[in-house]
Amino acid sequence: MKKRLLSVLVLPMMLTACAGNSAMNSTPHKVTANEISNGSWELVKIDNQDLTLPEPFQAPSLELASDLAANGNAGCNRYFGQAELKDGQLRIEKMGMTMMLCPDEAMNVEQTFSESLSDWNKVAVSDDTLTLTNAKHTLTFTKKIADVK
Repeated sequence: MKKRLLSVLVLPMMLTACAGNSAMNSTPHKVTANEISNGSWELVKIDNQDLTLPEPFQAPSLELASDLAANGNAGCNRYFGQAELKDGQLRIEKMGMTMMLCPDEAMNVEQTFSESLSDWNKVAVSDDTLTLTNAKHTLTFTKKIADVK
């Protein structure tokens, strides 16, 4: 009787542990254009380091339309291009940019940002966070809330 009772109690715990383990090992879903478009994303970290820029410069941004037309601020200059999303990876093809000169710190952020967006990046979305990761850098964005006027 005790063995049966023990089996009845232990079996559900074992099944729960197995189910939890398989969920943790599952492959992340491939991000769709719908999840990242029609909004604006603000860069908050490069390689897990908080982003800091001298005043009056703003954090780089990424705005994607429903057709994945991309534009935003790169740290100093404005940019535009056409994003591609393939097999869970994103890049901006044929990126164009204004050509203002800014302080070194802003230009360094801009260079890292623009080079990263031009390369293929693994895309991950979790709540209001977008992460783009390539061989050199990881860019972490948060979804910008639209200004109400």
